[in-house]
Amino acid sequence: MPLNSWVEIPFDSDFTLVNLPYGVFSSDGRSPRVGIAIGNYILDLQAVAELNFFNEPNLPPFVFAQPTLNEFMALGRPVWQAVRRQLTELLQSDFPEKERLIPLLVPQAEAVLHLPVRVGDYTDFYASEYHATNVGKLFRPDQPLMPNWKHLPVAYHGRTSSVVVSGTDFRRPNGQALPAGADTPEFGPSKALDFELEMAAVVGRDSVLGEAVSIADAEGFIFGFVLLNDWSARDIQRWEYQPLGPFLGKNFCTSISPWVVPLDALTPFRVAGPVQEPPVLPYLHPQESTHFDVALEVLLGGSTFENQSISQSNLKYLYWSFAQMLAHHTVNGCPLRVGDLLGSGTISGPTSDSLGCLLEMTQGGKIPLVLPNGLQRRYLEDGDRVMLRGFAGEGSNRVGFGEVTGKVLGLRV
Repeated sequence: MPLNSWVEIPFDSDFTLVNLPYGVFSSDGRSPRVGIAIGNYILDLQAVAELNFFNEPNLPPFVFAQPTLNEFMALGRPVWQAVRRQLTELLQSDFPEKERLIPLLVPQAEAVLHLPVRVGDYTDFYASEYHATNVGKLFRPDQPLMPNWKHLPVAYHGRTSSVVVSGTDFRRPNGQALPAGADTPEFGPSKALDFELEMAAVVGRDSVLGEAVSIADAEGFIFGFVLLNDWSARDIQRWEYQPLGPFLGKNFCTSISPWVVPLDALTPFRVAGPVQEPPVLPYLHPQESTHFDVALEVLLGGSTFENQSISQSNLKYLYWSFAQMLAHHTVNGCPLRVGDLLGSGTISGPTSDSLGCLLEMTQGGKIPLVLPNGLQRRYLEDGDRVMLRGFAGEGSNRVGFGEVTGKVLGLRV
């Protein structure tokens, strides 16, 4: 039976009663605080707490009066689940005290959304076999995947100071690049700016230095998920990435969605992952159904044209699950901290319309992408605006992530 809420929820809303994603917002001149999205509204959780609607005994009185979700996440999974159960009860249509809650709703259109978590560390994985193969073919046609790729989740450590919330525009980065046919690099603005369609797990629990998190326990460390766009300067990246990997080509901007969808909200959308061949080592042996069926979309707009859909992918296309990523991340004793982000890497699918970045769509800039309006792109131009969207389910059972957007600005003059 579908759950019904006393809050009006449009049929195509991402934010249904079975979702209840967490975010941080401000309104009416008040400082940022924690809320959940429901329909076109935000329920102010600090105000809910002040009216004593929460009966969770371990819930500190001001945990929702914070500018990030970190303090709430640090309380642990039993508290997350208890609060989620209580919120579901409060928002159901037959809740007897709903009149007291109505004034606590803030229209999303009247609120400012903030970066939802204080990110301590950010690790970006390379977990899509389709993406890794497509990119590998551009540089190593005879051996697209490196020998280690199917044995471990490849990743690099990113930069948290440039993680920004959706709607934050950024300037085209400068850097070194090696022009085609040249022997020496040139300095200047990137000519191969790209987006990357990703999702990220938000870590909600500290692990201990020197102790690995088992694959069986890995999801217990995940609070929820966000959409992520790891903007990339491909020409800068191409020149610098050997022998150590991404650096300035990646760390100038990483955008995440403002709403964190709880892991528990995605439980109905679990699916089996791909057959992993050769078999992985025991510490990475997957548990059943650790992938999720989440439809993903990329839209591109510009200063002279509206959004055009250019890709439809799915989270289920990943080769490595987030549980495997987390288990591998800690197998050497590396500790995780509340607020850490684990990015999936670009999520591409098996077809030409399910590719997750322009590098793949244009085969390294060689073949232009023709937009539905007839315009062409090899890489992003100044004024271009990229939007990522994602959701699972439909109707009253829809669990959506909202969107993450960003616009490319020209260089500062």
